[in-house]
Amino acid sequence: MKRRNLMMSVAAGAMLAISTGAASAQDVIRMGAAAPKTGPLAGGADVTHWPAVRLWVHQVNEAGGLQLADGPAMIELIEYDDQTNPQQTIQAAQRMATQDQVDFMVAPYSTGLNLAAAPIFSQLGYPQITGSNVTNQQPELSAQFPGMFFVLGRTGVMAEDTAQVLVDLRDAGEIGNRVALVNVADAFGIEMAEISRDVLEENGFEIVYQTSYPLGTQDIAPIIDGARAAEPDAFIAWSYPADTFALTDQAIVQNFSPSVFFTAVATAFPSFEARFGEQAEGVMGMGGVNPDDPAFQEFAEAHMELTGQLPDYWASASTYATLEILGQAIEATGSRDRAVVMEYLQDSSHEYDTVLGPVQFNDMNDNERYWTVGQWQDGVFRGVAARGRDGAADVILKDGWD
Repeated sequence: MKRRNLMMSVAAGAMLAISTGAASAQDVIRMGAAAPKTGPLAGGADVTHWPAVRLWVHQVNEAGGLQLADGPAMIELIEYDDQTNPQQTIQAAQRMATQDQVDFMVAPYSTGLNLAAAPIFSQLGYPQITGSNVTNQQPELSAQFPGMFFVLGRTGVMAEDTAQVLVDLRDAGEIGNRVALVNVADAFGIEMAEISRDVLEENGFEIVYQTSYPLGTQDIAPIIDGARAAEPDAFIAWSYPADTFALTDQAIVQNFSPSVFFTAVATAFPSFEARFGEQAEGVMGMGGVNPDDPAFQEFAEAHMELTGQLPDYWASASTYATLEILGQAIEATGSRDRAVVMEYLQDSSHEYDTVLGPVQFNDMNDNERYWTVGQWQDGVFRGVAARGRDGAADVILKDGWD
């Protein structure tokens, strides 16, 4: 694991001092972050996680730091590469807490790594506000780990809304009821596939093809070949970034073009549209945003200016929102005391002003307002289904790859 010390802002990898003068320990809040920089999820973290974290740190410090009862405190960010390895995530958290003595920690990237880290965050007394963690186990997890919070939503709702998109299209006579369902074989993919299958079958859909594949697999062609042979009306893949791109590549190569083509994580990445161009039109995926929302536009502009890349159209904003929430809780209490901040976060009466709009956790530490399904339309990944969010676009059918 490589450690990077103090990072107020990130521009061409430069490390900057906290201020022009020396800063005492009381002037600093030490923030630890461990997420993939290598391994299968490094590409996703490089788009969704690290830029959003660094942007928030930069903006807070540019504004003079977080305002505590005893004066402003600048953010010192300490980074570790967890190598997409749950054990490394746990070890990094232990090291940040015991050796680096960080005041707070950024939640890891991805569902699997967040679930792996939850016991150590809880044991060490750190709030874990997750921005890239989608699971149906939220009630159980919040009961077991009261300091774990969920911004991005539940798998059951994602599966329900994805199925509802298909139901609406079928009821309108635009598609049939044959579905191919595939998933990456990790905590996220397995859970999503199980729930998705149940919801689809309850709504009268026939699963004509189903399979899973290991995280990091390079052998995607047989998956698309099997799905194509089943002649589905809709293809749904609960996939991670590398396989989202590979599945789409293979679908184009094999001219597999059902009326609904859905891939999960990374479909919302700007690099997806950059890679596939007009062929991305009509492809659906998890998440989405309202790209016409001024708050998102301001976030995207700042993201581009600092990092040289656009945010994705889903979890970039939610990752950034987790830090907005943490920062607002710290300032509301005026304290760096984790127990005090934790108690504030656990009070479900508090509402947070974020790039996503207002966020308020219920008694299960779950945010109930989030995007669920998005689609590429005219070069933008627009939200087409949401819970408690405005601005959803109408769904269009995928009309071939040409």
